[in-house]
Amino acid sequence: MPSDPAAYLAVKRLLDAVLAALLLALGLPLLALLALAVAVEGGGPVLFRQTRAGRGGQPFEILKFRTLRPGGHDPDDPAAHVTRVGRFLRRWGLDELPQLWNVLRGQMSLVGPRPTLPEQAAAYDARERRRLTVRPGLTGWAQIHGRNALSWPERIRLDLWYVDHLSFRLDVQILLRTPRLLWSGRGLYGADGRNPDFPPQPAPPQS
Repeated sequence: MPSDPAAYLAVKRLLDAVLAALLLALGLPLLALLALAVAVEGGGPVLFRQTRAGRGGQPFEILKFRTLRPGGHDPDDPAAHVTRVGRFLRRWGLDELPQLWNVLRGQMSLVGPRPTLPEQAAAYDARERRRLTVRPGLTGWAQIHGRNALSWPERIRLDLWYVDHLSFRLDVQILLRTPRLLWSGRGLYGADGRNPDFPPQPAPPQS
């Protein structure tokens, strides 16, 4: 934990904004190409939008490239509705690139716990709510240790470990290890075929 967490978060926010703006500018041709591929394959909106819980539980609209066929949002078997372009985007984590805009706006960070649904955040116990003390991230400590193959309790444990050990050195380590995870393709889906940035139902309150 940094000696001055407030200063760490302020500097991290500045670095997030600068890096997100740079990556958006440099990646604009790639973003345009991916958006065209999504639009050409199946019609419908290019972007998927969903309300997630940010720092302090504040709601915001997360952006992703659409990877499912229009109308194909079956919560019991979402993978069955993934488009060909969508499978490619998910395989390499490219569907998350529009979230650089969320980072630029200060709703997310490059590194942090993945953002979950507001109703799930509302069901957190006191221990789990510590996950909301930092901005959610594009990648994080849990992602580089198994991505979506992790159980929800394990993701919570790893995210809380990150919150307890905040440092720029740790953030750089996570950023450097993320491309290796994407290259390996490990942890793309959970054991049940889901892509669980959040569990399917809020966990019951802890006694």
